[in-house]
Amino acid sequence: MAKANTPKRPTRDEFELEELGNQLVEAKDDGDERTLTIWGMTEKVRGRITELDSRTRLVHIVKAEHSQKIPFMDIMKVSYV
Repeated sequence: MAKANTPKRPTRDEFELEELGNQLVEAKDDGDERTLTIWGMTEKVRGRITELDSRTRLVHIVKAEHSQKIPFMDIMKVSYV
């Protein structure tokens, strides 16, 4: 049986993950809208980070009453709007 040729998520070191985590905490504390680049998605996600769930490792984002939960490991970049 042949393996599917699905692209692998890029690996990141501890420093990169810590920096990303710090950016997410800052964005949550500020309450400002941010744009997130998500691995495997063509469009960027834009919204306000409302919760960082350490148990499930999900980042909760709200945009115009629409809530979305994104796995922390799928977030590639956090940027200002």
